[in-house]
Amino acid sequence: MASPPLKKLVIIGVGLIGGSFALALRHAGMVKHCVGIGRSRKNMQRALELGIIDEIANDPASALKGADFILLAMPVGQTDQVMAQIAPYVEDGTIISDVGSTKQDVILAARTHLARQLAHFVPSHPIAGTEFSGAEAADIHLFCDKPLIITPLKENSVEAIDLVTTLWQRCGAKVTRMPAAQHDRILATVSHLPHILAFSLMNHVLCNSDDQPEEVLRFAGSSFRDCTRIASSSPEMWRDICLANQETLLKQIDTYQAQLTYLRTLLANHDGEALERTFAAARELRQKWLNQFC
Repeated sequence: MASPPLKKLVIIGVGLIGGSFALALRHAGMVKHCVGIGRSRKNMQRALELGIIDEIANDPASALKGADFILLAMPVGQTDQVMAQIAPYVEDGTIISDVGSTKQDVILAARTHLARQLAHFVPSHPIAGTEFSGAEAADIHLFCDKPLIITPLKENSVEAIDLVTTLWQRCGAKVTRMPAAQHDRILATVSHLPHILAFSLMNHVLCNSDDQPEEVLRFAGSSFRDCTRIASSSPEMWRDICLANQETLLKQIDTYQAQLTYLRTLLANHDGEALERTFAAARELRQKWLNQFC
């Protein structure tokens, strides 16, 4: 039997994404030994118990020694600090990738701290997840048939890109490549803004109702639950994502506010025909999306 292509995989941040990546690759026979690094000893111990990792590392030097592949799976707000910490210990030939929901800030951090490793640092982002976090949330099937975006650097070696592509494909993901700026613009529209809206809707109930929030939510149905599901996501993680993609996200918020203002005007004018046309256009686009991609 051929040996796994990764003798040593290092996961920095063994949560939903990092843990699922490790589980999927282990299931696919792609990893011999998996080492984890993380802030929470309790979470790391749980990852060990669940068989996500084989070893808990206490410091970057021991973790990265002999590593074939490093996955940076911590919140994006920690990227700069973590890259600075690991830079002295990354060996020549070790491939590095990340799972950040923003890419331009991650690439800037890599150019600052991993300048000598740019040929082997391949930015990536799996479009998969849940509102849960931590090693307990790891799911071997999380990436199956989900998009995975690679935003290659001009310095990247073909071998590094090919390895990152292969690993994600073995996790079940569908790999696409695009420029980092395009990635951040698209994700601001379909991911970052929706999270802001979900958080805002819950806070609207908390702060802007004539009734107590508990009384209002007692009558909330599945539509409200579905609209606000992602408000159960990690506040720390989404704080970091919003700040990292600030400029693009501000534009999206402005555009969305203009759409709300337009709908408010139609409602104030009792323009039922225009409201129906607007709702119908939205419904049609959503149906096309579901038919084509879901």
